[in-house]
Order: sequence, then C-alpha cells, then structure tokens
Amino acid sequence: MSSTLKLWGQVDEAGRLVISSEEVARFGLGPGAKVLVEASDQALRLHHPVNQLAKIYVEPLARCNLDCRTCLRNVWQAPNEVMAEVTFDRIMEDLAAFSPIPTVFFGGLGEPLTHPKLAEMVARAKGLGARVEMITNGTILGQRISRQLIEAGLDLLWVSLDGATPESYADVRLGASLPAVLANVKRFSQLRPPAHYPAPEIGIVFVAMKRNIADLPLLMRIGQQMGATHFLVSNVLPYTAELQAEVLYSRVSNDVTYLASPRLPQMSLPKLATNGVVGRVMGQGWNISFAGHNLGVRNDHCPFIESGSMSVGWDGSVSPCLPLLHDHVSFLNDRERFVHHYTIGKVTEQSLKELWLSPEYTTFRERVQFFDFSPCAFCGGCDLSPENKKDCFGKART
Repeated sequence: MSSTLKLWGQVDEAGRLVISSEEVARFGLGPGAKVLVEASDQALRLHHPVNQLAKIYVEPLARCNLDCRTCLRNVWQAPNEVMAEVTFDRIMEDLAAFSPIPTVFFGGLGEPLTHPKLAEMVARAKGLGARVEMITNGTILGQRISRQLIEAGLDLLWVSLDGATPESYADVRLGASLPAVLANVKRFSQLRPPAHYPAPEIGIVFVAMKRNIADLPLLMRIGQQMGATHFLVSNVLPYTAELQAEVLYSRVSNDVTYLASPRLPQMSLPKLATNGVVGRVMGQGWNISFAGHNLGVRNDHCPFIESGSMSVGWDGSVSPCLPLLHDHVSFLNDRERFVHHYTIGKVTEQSLKELWLSPEYTTFRERVQFFDFSPCAFCGGCDLSPENKKDCFGKART
C-alpha cells in the first residue's frame, strides 16, 4: 500500500532540486533516472522513475480451489501447472542484482496456498531482504501454514473478501464459506507475535459490484475486528457479458478524468459534507478542485506501471502486469474485447535486469506512463476497441 511522505528538498545554484540520499535510493532517483513530471497550478508531481523495479509479482501456480464469479479463469482455459523450482531459483538469483531489492508479491490467477512450498518461497524472498506480500482466498489458511508464513517473515497477507454476509460472499466466491474464512483469518491474526504493530500485517481486498457494494461498510468493521490495517477496493472487470450489469463506474465518475483543461471553467470546493452534490456536478463541464486537489489530474493510470512493477507467470514469462500474462476476453458497453497476452521474454532465457532494462520494455513503460488514457467508458468504444493490438491513436503496442 502507498503512504504519503513529506520531505524537504533544496534547489542548488544550478537550479537542480536536491533531496536526501536515502530518498534518492528509495525511489530510484539516481543519475540517469528518467522521471515524468506533471505541473499544475499548485504543485509539481514526480511519477515513479521508469528505470526502477520496485515490485515484482510472482505467480507460483495457475490452479485454484474455487470457482469465483468475477475471475478471469471463467474466460481462460487455465493450465493446471506449477512454477518449476529452476524458474523460481532464477528469479531469486536475479533479484539480488537490484538495489534496493523490490517487493515480492505472490499472487496471480491461482491460489498461492495450494503451492506445497509457498512458505519456503516466502522465506527465500525475505532472505534477500525483500518486503514480501501475498494474496489468498483464505479457504485453506490453516493453522500449520499460518505458522509457517509467520515464521518465514511474511510482511503482508491480503485476503480476498467480496461479501460481509455468508449469503453475499457465497454469491461471488462460489464454493467457499465466509464463516470458515473469517475463522481462518482470525486465527492467523492471533498467531502473530504480540506487538504494538503485529506482523504480518493483514489486508482485505474487495471487488466492488452492484450486488455487493452495500456490504462494504460492514466488511470494513469485520476486517478491523480481525486486525486488518489495509483495505483495497477495486472495480469488477466484466470478463463475461453477464458481469457488465455489475459495474459501478459510470459516465459521472469518468467525466472528472477529462476536466483538467485550463480552458474549462474552474470550481474549487473545500472539505464539506456534500450529500452527493460533488457527484452530481462532475458531469457539468467544470474543472473541479476538492480540498486543494484537482480531481481531473491523472486519475486514470496503470497501477502496475505507476508502481514500477513487473509480473512473472508460472512458466517464467515476464509481462508488464498480471492480466497481460494470459489471453482473455472482457466486455465494455456490450462490446466484446479480446486481450492478447503480452510478454517481454522469459526469465529462464534472460535475466530479470536484462528484461527490465531492455529498450523495448523501457519504451513500453514510458509510453504507458505518459499516455492520456482513453475515456472508453465515456465515449462507448471505437473501431480499435475489439482487441488490444493498438492504442487509442492506432499505434501498435510493440
């Protein structure tokens, strides 16, 4: 999870901004770093430098013990495969070449806890000095594996919970029981060594849909009772035609993305109890600032690129993000879209550093970070929308 950091910098006689060496190292701002800078009336915003690998997603396997309504596996014939030891060995060897060591996140289209050596994999990543996170559906988070993960040094356990009642949860997580999962998470929380800030931390991941959004306040209370300190809410991605009826993002929420033009009339709002007023004025053609923050500045972006991450599939394929590891179908405004997988190479054939710094991959990250994302949900799509071979300007992605 991200957090806000305030620090002082100084401008030297040559007009260069100087910050502490600790933060330079932390954010990969050394000599030669290429950083996207955005200027507004009130601030300069520095994006994550494209040359620093800050996080790596590792898909331990492609099998899962559940059949969830929202899963990409509904439109993808998932192989029942496990990452080979030699592939994982190569990942661990290659990560040692990075400074600082990137965060290692175990997750993907499979359930990580079904991997028989997951705790050992966590321990090896911790041995490198990495921060280690993982995500689970929590159904098989038994006492034994809980103790092993805690002893391995796991930093953050994310648990997917898409409902706050047994009925709403089972409606999404087909084949799972909410009381059983909550009991598992509660036991995991209690097994952690006593501390003011217990470790591993616990996070809740919630996929928001029309059928479950009313559960979110109760789920937050349940999570806090179990010791969760992180909550991540994401929009449902309609991999099936039926799921289109569940999306919560609408024209109103997308209008604000494209209201940053200085040519538009300006509205500045303080912090206030809005009773839904802000939502109703977003679509009126104004450039809106709320409590000093311009709501129209870069609020559509790729979270994987912005966070400086890369993904490695169970077979060693390297991709910019988890969804691009696999071909799949999605829907937008009743239009079917085929998403082709996009891989940079394989970790078994090239080192992670070679792949990360390759001209092709570096250029790809620069283009995505600089790109003004298309208002597809606003305009309804175009003749480029049926697949992801080209971007909104007709330029091939490679």
